[in-house]
Amino acid sequence: MRSLQSVAMLSGLAALVVSPLFLGAGAASAQTAPRYDRSYVGAGISGGVLSGGRGNDDTSFGGNVQGRFAIPNTPVSARGSVLFTGDNSAIVPTVTYDVRLNDKSNVYAGAGYSFVQNGGVTSPIGNQDAPVLTVGVESQVAKGVVVYSDAKYGINAYRGSDAGALSLQAGVGLEF
Repeated sequence: MRSLQSVAMLSGLAALVVSPLFLGAGAASAQTAPRYDRSYVGAGISGGVLSGGRGNDDTSFGGNVQGRFAIPNTPVSARGSVLFTGDNSAIVPTVTYDVRLNDKSNVYAGAGYSFVQNGGVTSPIGNQDAPVLTVGVESQVAKGVVVYSDAKYGINAYRGSDAGALSLQAGVGLEF
């Protein structure tokens, strides 16, 4: 049953990742309209909401430090996250495709990889290194200030289990 849930979660996230590629009808108008293209670094909360079903892989709550580097003149961004608890952390570099909502907001989807610092110990994104899919939203709320929220799904992110890890993040960042 857990494998079926993982496949369903992975399929849903994969659909969100590739759906911007099929939204070509609005692409021409999006190219001429201003879009949110600022880079930022922020911090906030993080929670792992799935477990691997074995000992030492329970759900977890902690924090995150995230950054976005907007690649000029493209809808692509390079992102990096550190998801941490009191016991462990994971570094998650990611490349995303960003879709403009308005001149101050984007939704994004992409892929990356989590590097768990202390293998076998639970982090918000599992207890072993794994490929990661991500979807999220970001919005400038004041000059120089952005809020962000995303979900990261680690594929086979637990040792001794084929279970995936789902981590939810939210935070506030400062633009540069």
